[in-house]
Amino acid sequence: MPTPQDRARVPDELHRLGGLRPGVSREVARRTGVPEADIYGVGSFFHLLAEPDVDVRVCQGLSCQLAGADALLDAARASGLRAEGCQCLAACDKPAAVLRGRRVLPAVTPAEIAAAGGDFTALFSAQAPADMWMGTIGPLGADPESLAMNLMAEPDWSGAALARAAEIGPDGLVAELESAGLQGRGGAGFPAHIKWKGVIGQPETVRYVVLNADEGEPGTFKDREVLLRRPDLVIEGLAIAARAVGASAVYLYLRGEWEIPWGIVEDAIARFKAGGHLDGIAFHMHAGQGAYICGEETALIEALEGKRGMPRLRPPFPVEVGLFGKPTLVHNVETIACVPGIVRRGGAWFKALGRTAPGTKLYCVSGHVAHPGVYELPIGITLDELAEAAGGYVGTLLAFSPGGASSGFLPASKRDIALDFRALADEGSMLGSAGVVVLNDTVNIPWAVAHQLRFFEAESCGQCAPCRIGTRFQRESLDRYLDATRAPVGADALAHVAEVAWQMNEGSICGLGQAASLPLTTALRWFPEAFDSKGDAMAPSSS
Repeated sequence: MPTPQDRARVPDELHRLGGLRPGVSREVARRTGVPEADIYGVGSFFHLLAEPDVDVRVCQGLSCQLAGADALLDAARASGLRAEGCQCLAACDKPAAVLRGRRVLPAVTPAEIAAAGGDFTALFSAQAPADMWMGTIGPLGADPESLAMNLMAEPDWSGAALARAAEIGPDGLVAELESAGLQGRGGAGFPAHIKWKGVIGQPETVRYVVLNADEGEPGTFKDREVLLRRPDLVIEGLAIAARAVGASAVYLYLRGEWEIPWGIVEDAIARFKAGGHLDGIAFHMHAGQGAYICGEETALIEALEGKRGMPRLRPPFPVEVGLFGKPTLVHNVETIACVPGIVRRGGAWFKALGRTAPGTKLYCVSGHVAHPGVYELPIGITLDELAEAAGGYVGTLLAFSPGGASSGFLPASKRDIALDFRALADEGSMLGSAGVVVLNDTVNIPWAVAHQLRFFEAESCGQCAPCRIGTRFQRESLDRYLDATRAPVGADALAHVAEVAWQMNEGSICGLGQAASLPLTTALRWFPEAFDSKGDAMAPSSS
């Protein structure tokens, strides 16, 4: 019988053998002892394993669509490549992006990809790989004491926060997190100290810490910048957490498309080990294989265990029954990167950095602003303030998504609302991952909605019927409405959208299904005139 560790090897073995090619499932079954049918089930779930013969994948995220992703895809196909669309590659600030193998190449033009043909050597060697991915960060000139992470600073390998954490002890660390008011920065906003307490309080002594670095929400690329610029904060934060909750092993789950950040994180672990700062803690790195749903913590745990990345029913929660059935602390990259600063300067310092909630926030902004990028600002700033940090709007503001695709759309009239957890929830939206996409008045709202709906339909894991059927229904309803050559047309095509949205919200296991209808329902709420007039549902005339 295969052990849990044998099963956990399945995705990596499939990747080593080139994905789901003929005979591969049988060979992986021989190596691991896992039944061949299970191997095929895992491989067919993940995009990068299930479609191994694709030459180039072109990002279909909204920010890349604004920059002409469709033309880029057409150019790739015209050059003779087997090219397919894919979902967000976390390069929204440098659109349009393509994926070649496991490496993302940002800011590619149709002319460049046509000239490259099947040879990408020139494109990839134009800059140092890490430099290609690093984007604009800010705010420039900020007082370092006002920043919790300070992406502009050089990495610190001294282990000072780890030493301070040892002095404080587990109870003191939890107390500092509580006084800091640190909430999860991955989207849910759950208080971090409650998670730590939950793991510490379990009778089981074998415990794990897991890093969720599977950033894939359209409009979001902050974790990419943290890993590229300040991997020290992530590794030191994970080590502090592991010692605090009594875990001897840390598992890092990075997007499979993140070949460049992977090497930087490996180097950071080696540096801390060489300094003697990670004694007693084993670090294990695992690559995702292309599934947005694995950003949900229980789906991520399933993937780490070598299974299809489908969310678990809760309770029990991961702090009780997590990785390999043991108590597990799961944190997003940005959340754990806040920990060293809190340890060094104290919870009260961190809490005071915020405006309407504790701390700072890494806001990603893309679309129609002068300088798309990642800006660390007090949580609770407004869209206008964020746009000012990013060099101002390009054109006249029409709408924005405040927290990635899951947050839907808000109109320009909400530009002065606080970008925080509570204020956005009160408007029927969410802060989510703080992936802010700005749209000017050249954009047709139904066109933008259609691309967000296609994302959710493509990334639904299919486990629960409300999400599996609902994501397709919402997308087909909008397509029917916009296509005057088919019947029925007009308002009848959207008549059941609200009812289906309610069913998805109430019946879906995880947040994907609960939020997947928001792009359409919020657009219908705030932009009814766009649907009354239909208009041209093509891409914006300029960007």
